[in-house]
This record gives sequence, C-alpha cells and structure tokens, in this order.
Amino acid sequence: MSAATTPAIETAAPAIKNRVTDLLGIRYPIVQGGMQWVGRAELASAVSNAGGLGVLTALTQPTPEALAAEIARCRGMTDQPFGVNLTILPTASPPPYAAYLDAIIDSGVKVLETAGNSPAEFVSRAKSAGVRIIHKCTSVRHALSAERNGVDVISIDGNECAGHPGEDGVGGLVLIPAATAVLKIPVIASGGIADGRGLAAALVLGAEGVNMGTRFCVTREAPIHERVKQALIDATERDTVLILSTLRNSGRVLRNAVSQQVLAIERRPGGCEFKDVHPLVAGARGRATLEGGDTEAGLIWGGQTVGLIQDIPSCEELLQRMVRECQSMLSRARGMLAH
Repeated sequence: MSAATTPAIETAAPAIKNRVTDLLGIRYPIVQGGMQWVGRAELASAVSNAGGLGVLTALTQPTPEALAAEIARCRGMTDQPFGVNLTILPTASPPPYAAYLDAIIDSGVKVLETAGNSPAEFVSRAKSAGVRIIHKCTSVRHALSAERNGVDVISIDGNECAGHPGEDGVGGLVLIPAATAVLKIPVIASGGIADGRGLAAALVLGAEGVNMGTRFCVTREAPIHERVKQALIDATERDTVLILSTLRNSGRVLRNAVSQQVLAIERRPGGCEFKDVHPLVAGARGRATLEGGDTEAGLIWGGQTVGLIQDIPSCEELLQRMVRECQSMLSRARGMLAH
C-alpha cells in the first residue's frame, strides 16, 4: 500500500475529561511516547497543538544545554503543555542524568516521562518543582514500586510495544486490567494501540489514556525519512521481531537485514555477548537509518501496530480521527446491551 494522507478535520471532536487530562492539562488523553531520535520539537509540538501530550526525548540531544535549547524551540512552536522523556538505563558510562533533569526543571517543563530504571532518586526533586511524573514500566510489580516512589501516572507497556517490552511477555489485554485493578494512580495504556479502537479498548480495560510511539512515527510531522514511514506502512502485524532476548534486554523492531543478523548471532551455539551485536544495534546506526532512509541498514524500532497503520496523517488529523472512532466504538458497544 502506498503512503497516503488524510483530509483535514474541520470540527474538533469533544474533549475527553478524566484524571489524566486534568493532571496533564490536555484535551485528549493521548500521549506521544518519548522516542530516541524522533522525539523532537516538530513532532512534540504538533501532538500538543492537536490536544494530546507531545514529548521531547532528552537523550536525543547531545548535552543538557542542547536539551534546554530544544525545549525553548518547542515552546516557540506550541503554547500547550508538553513533556520530556528521560530514560534511565544501566551503562558503563551513563550520561549526566542529573544535569538533564536540571535542564528540564530549569526550563519550566511540567511533565516528565521516565523509563528504564527506577526514577526514585529524581522523584522528590521533580515533584518539589511542581513536575508531574509519568513512569513507563512493563509489569504490575514495577508499577506498584513506582507508585510507592511517588510518580503521578503509570504508563504500562504491553508486549506488543516497540522498544523494550520487558521479559514477561504479557500482552496489553491482560496487563492493562491487571495494573488498573491494583494501582490507585491513573494508568495510561501503551503498546498495541494505533487508532480509536485501541483507545476505546484501553478505556474499557480501566486505563485513562494511551501512549503511542509507532503510530506517531507515521505522521507528517515525524522527523523520519519517508522511506522509513513507508516501510512501517507496508509491514504487517507479523513483521516485527524481538531481538536481544537472550541478553534479557528484549527489543521489538521491524524485521530487516540488520535485525535478522542480530538474531542469527544470538542463535549461535553458546550464545553471545552484547559486544557481539553492538555494531549492529548501535544508536548512531539506527539514527542514520531514520534520517537517511536505507531501511535495511539499521534497526527500525516498531510495534505490532504496524499492521494497523495505513496512511500518513498530520497529528491533528490522527487525534481527531482517533477520538471520533473511540466515541463510535463505545456507542456501538453500548448499543449491543439489552435494554
């Protein structure tokens, strides 16, 4: 299927009001995930202008000073709330996370999305500055821990998601209601959601919003080469693979030459070490793919929702369509109930 765009929406869909929209100050409970190399001002501002929450990715910027400049650039493109993602990963030479947090707080950003390791050490500082914290996690036990640490919202990632879905292999249909049954704070559903049907399902399962990454990669404002967007459109729900599972760092990506090479190395007798696959999975190589458009040259992170993506709308068109479809699906379900 070739890339297509959707017509502009003339009349805005009614707002959705719940704890998530109230906490974040947004019209629709739709959050753009913080994606490395993708979460830049062009995309984040477009999502926020459309009524959702756009999110910049802190570590896309090479220094805390560059992040502060990107925040200022985003603020010049929208007067709506937006957030910043700070992913905390174990590494031999970690970036200056505290300095990145300083840049976020000093720039007046009021929503912080954390992912990876526990954000406990950053919570008190961010909260004292009036920052709302969304923490992404892949299991109920980790969500409960983050709630005890004081985060405001949990974004729970099902196994369908792009990026790192954890090692439990639990899909959203089970994980979302399992999380909402025990958490007191609001939950945002992530993974497997690309349209209004997914938004409606998430709300019925007890979530109060959704987080999308792959779907926002295939929008007009996403800073990604058109050939990569087309590859995501052409893929089916069967065209993603989990790499690095043997290293207990599973990541969901599109099936291409590089991901197949990684899997072949992982299947060698005796297994492999991270150094064996590092040249293939290096972030700089993935960035070159996203920007240059050679879809076989590097990893393309993508969720199983690629099987649901068929066009390249603007963020405004996407959110309006999602909300209207969500309303339609919920009305349809209500109509099936016996009176």
